[in-house]
Amino acid sequence: MSLIIKDLHASIGERQILKGLNFEMKPGKVQAIMGPNGSGKSTLSKVIAGHPDYTVTAGEILLNGENILEMEPDVRARAGIFMAFQYPSEIPGVTIANFLRAAVQARLPEGELIDAVEFYETLYAKMDMLEMKREFTTRFVNEGFSGGEKKRNEILQMAMLEPKYAILDETDSGLDIDALRIVSHGVNKLKGPHMGVLVITHYQRLLNYIVPDEVHVLMNGRIVQSGGKELALELEEKGYDWIKEDSLVAA
Repeated sequence: MSLIIKDLHASIGERQILKGLNFEMKPGKVQAIMGPNGSGKSTLSKVIAGHPDYTVTAGEILLNGENILEMEPDVRARAGIFMAFQYPSEIPGVTIANFLRAAVQARLPEGELIDAVEFYETLYAKMDMLEMKREFTTRFVNEGFSGGEKKRNEILQMAMLEPKYAILDETDSGLDIDALRIVSHGVNKLKGPHMGVLVITHYQRLLNYIVPDEVHVLMNGRIVQSGGKELALELEEKGYDWIKEDSLVAA
């Protein structure tokens, strides 16, 4: 199963952001997208997830050959797409355990009920893997959480839902070095041959912990350069101006 983006154009309001983007998420691979502010990185993640504020004006996103642009966001999620948000929302009054239970239940066939014992066995096993304390599940979703706790909660959701493709939209935003290390440890525990991971980030530092197989540069709504993990180091050293120059030469 593959996730292929073909000639994607997308806008928010009157502003066009993605301008013919082509990209393929690959099973079992960790891929990173980097780029300057306003290049379209977060727009890409939100369009894949189905955010209603964005309008796709051309192109396709094919999951195993089926165009997911025709699907509602919850259908995309059930098909195996997961997005970890840059700024996760608070849900007062809803515990993490109940939230996760509802999310898992939503993925079951209609009429099939979740087995409570099995659910908690799986939940606690995932928490142990991520080195999380049990009392975390009794807290209301993201209410009063630190930045690191919010991002750790996102990774726990990913662990429970076991998506085919996980998109991490600037997961490193607002994290100190200890929180960054903890979250990266969780992602590294979960990645494997059956899940493709897309890491969207401004900074190379996250990629010291979640080492990508491929790095892609998104500028002006398109992927303009791709390479191995060394490309991220080059961007850290040189910035993006040299790619702008190369892009102008290529044009």
